[in-house]
Amino acid sequence: MKRLALALLALAVLLPPLPGVVGAQEVKLGSLNDLTGPTSDVGKDIALGIREAVQYVNDTGGINGKRIRLFLYDYGYRVPEAITTYKRFRDFDKVPAILGWGTGDTEALSPTVGRDRMPYLSHSFSAKLTDPKTAPYNFVYGTDYSSNARAAMTAWFEEVWQKDPRFKAAREKGEKPRVVMFYSFPIPYASAPIKALKDHAALLGFEVGSDQDVSLVALDTKSQVLAAKAFKPHLAWHGNTTMSVAATIKDAHALELGADHIVNNWGYDENLVRLAGPAAEGVMGIAVTAFYGEKVPLMDKVLEYGKKINPGVPPEARMIRTVQSWVQVLMMAEAMKRADKAGKLNGPGIKEAFETFKDWTPGLGRPPITLTATDHRPGSVIPVYRVKGGKFELVKNVDLKARWPKEWDGEFFGY
Repeated sequence: MKRLALALLALAVLLPPLPGVVGAQEVKLGSLNDLTGPTSDVGKDIALGIREAVQYVNDTGGINGKRIRLFLYDYGYRVPEAITTYKRFRDFDKVPAILGWGTGDTEALSPTVGRDRMPYLSHSFSAKLTDPKTAPYNFVYGTDYSSNARAAMTAWFEEVWQKDPRFKAAREKGEKPRVVMFYSFPIPYASAPIKALKDHAALLGFEVGSDQDVSLVALDTKSQVLAAKAFKPHLAWHGNTTMSVAATIKDAHALELGADHIVNNWGYDENLVRLAGPAAEGVMGIAVTAFYGEKVPLMDKVLEYGKKINPGVPPEARMIRTVQSWVQVLMMAEAMKRADKAGKLNGPGIKEAFETFKDWTPGLGRPPITLTATDHRPGSVIPVYRVKGGKFELVKNVDLKARWPKEWDGEFFGY
């Protein structure tokens, strides 16, 4: 693991040229990552997956014969360092496109990447990044946080509240379901979907209790759980990353909060089950790709390259985050290939290429992606899962556009 840590903390990762190609033309690609900050609990696995996926692209032809040269930097989840690193990507490394990370930094950089015409495909799925009118050069590979929140609440409402015998008496008495929200108030990622979630709660007829502020690095959340318990919630939303979500769910279980749990995608992974233990049973959440090792197209390559590139990391320590990285890299590679074929392997050309995606998917459990010049949301179908027997099972695919077509093109867009 020491060897792994040293590899992750390297300032840049430069991958070798394509086999059999001497002096092959390069395509540079920047990657901004959190390896040491408060979201490194999910960020380290992301960085491993990015390196493995780029190597796979290079091994299978690169960008129409051009190898990707990857520059991967750690910024510790600090917005000022993200801005400094972006300038290095732009002015020193001279990359034509970037793989981004957090919500705070991605939103802060959005006007700049628009002016610089720098395509920016991020791990932040903030809904603000999906409207080309205000964020023309921002793209996301997963459904946005607001859509995820709406889908998770919808799935719980339709599949649990309306059907589960536990709530029969409450339904017959005409009670409304009650929901509370646990998240880190000052963190843009965690707070991004809260307004949408509360609006959706009103749409479905929920009562909403007081929000509870939970740090991204919290290990003890008993005071927040006890404060929420007075409201007697039926449902709790968790908007942080895995470590603090697991801590909150464990404390809720120990203190008998009595609520079910739904979780945004960055708090919902294999480590949630490992950390929360029995308290994770029944927890529902969002997954934007298949989980690590699921039998879906291309997963065999994900497993193969994990062993090849990072043999010191055991497969049982890997997570869905690796799979997400592959989808991000393969989506960027596809846009670059299309731009290159059009003779426009530059920022504007890559942007235009992204906007030609129609029902595209690399496999890996990612629902088909369609992007247009007027809508950068990758799709409206959102898989919602539940932990059962320590494993993840699909509850249902929630298609927000089919369920609420008017709202999808109106109030659901962009926040």
